[in-house]
Amino acid sequence: MSHKMEKVEGGITAAGGVEAAGVHCGLKKEGEKDLALFRLLQPAAAAGVFTTNRFKAPPVTLAEKHLTNSIKGLVVNSGNANACTGEQGFKDAFSTAQKAAQKLDCHPEEVLVASTGVIGVYLPMDKIYSGIELAFEELSPRGGRDAAEAILTTDTVIKETSYRVVDDSTGDGGTEGERPYFYIGGTAKGSGMICPDMATMLAFLVTDVKISRDLLQKALQEAVKYSFNTITVDGETSTNDAVLLMATGSSDVEIAGEGETWEAFKEALLVACRDLSYQIIADGEGITKIIKLTVKGAPDYETARTISRSILNSALVKTAFFGEDANWGRIITAMGASGADFSPHKVDIFLGDVQVTSAGRGLVFDEDRAAQVLAQREVPLLVDLHLGPETLTTWGCDLSYEYVSINSAYRS
Repeated sequence: MSHKMEKVEGGITAAGGVEAAGVHCGLKKEGEKDLALFRLLQPAAAAGVFTTNRFKAPPVTLAEKHLTNSIKGLVVNSGNANACTGEQGFKDAFSTAQKAAQKLDCHPEEVLVASTGVIGVYLPMDKIYSGIELAFEELSPRGGRDAAEAILTTDTVIKETSYRVVDDSTGDGGTEGERPYFYIGGTAKGSGMICPDMATMLAFLVTDVKISRDLLQKALQEAVKYSFNTITVDGETSTNDAVLLMATGSSDVEIAGEGETWEAFKEALLVACRDLSYQIIADGEGITKIIKLTVKGAPDYETARTISRSILNSALVKTAFFGEDANWGRIITAMGASGADFSPHKVDIFLGDVQVTSAGRGLVFDEDRAAQVLAQREVPLLVDLHLGPETLTTWGCDLSYEYVSINSAYRS
């Protein structure tokens, strides 16, 4: 059996069995959508991966508890993170689930809640309630884009993705309608405070396969490892980071265990997650460069990820890329301070096709060619450790004046 994956329109509502809406309820400036509601038309299996920040926000804790149930709805508000709000924050998160459950005709424990925005401010529950009422009236299988807009904070663009996977074993011999296929779609928000350590970034995905919660959780954790956990804007891990995946079971495709369909599903999920991850980094606050870093020849994933994060989170590396300065010394300094175990005398570094170090020592290189590489919007950076079989590609960005401007006045 073979499968074909193709990108399609529709975002999170491309999958069958889900409706969405996005509305303005008064949490943000007039006219800006700030509350999203999702309804699963039949009880859905759900999986989640969440922030490891010790200041875990109440909606995150609530979602972790509710994931053990079948899920019928999801409420997401922007403009207010409901973080560091104590017992009242937990009450407000559950009250949000209760209100949505009343409208969706289900139990509060079947509703997930997520929040993003300013930390330390109580939710204005009257606005949340009215937003849920309004969003319920606007639920639609075409409402995914409005919902995607409603979850944004400092983002400058809406972030969506959707794919269809077709059983292509018949080749050209069958009609499309006779081939089992499934969809996976998603939306995300994130622009600053981005350095997910999960297992203020949020991502929500829906698929229409029939699958158990345990298998769904296994697939999500693996996908997050090579997608959301490979990006960083500023090295900051939010109190509210969460990735949620829901399976409506509305297609004819059932995944009962490992096999070719399971592998096709995992591949599609990874592609969707990496797509959303890249959209987040491309919309990083004030960025002018995307740094595509590949660590090659690592002994294992953790070594590659540790070195990648140390390089991409270095303020000196970031500012060098902003200034288009081929200062490889900042890269090796960040590697050496990472705590990872590697052999400095084996390290090669390339900026695009320009090699700047060999065996841990600097080379005489073409500065003009390096400047051309650094002038690109996406700058490829390769670090070869020559130690093992692992190759990991991660994404970061530069640090600009605009980033400082945005974050120095975030609350105002």
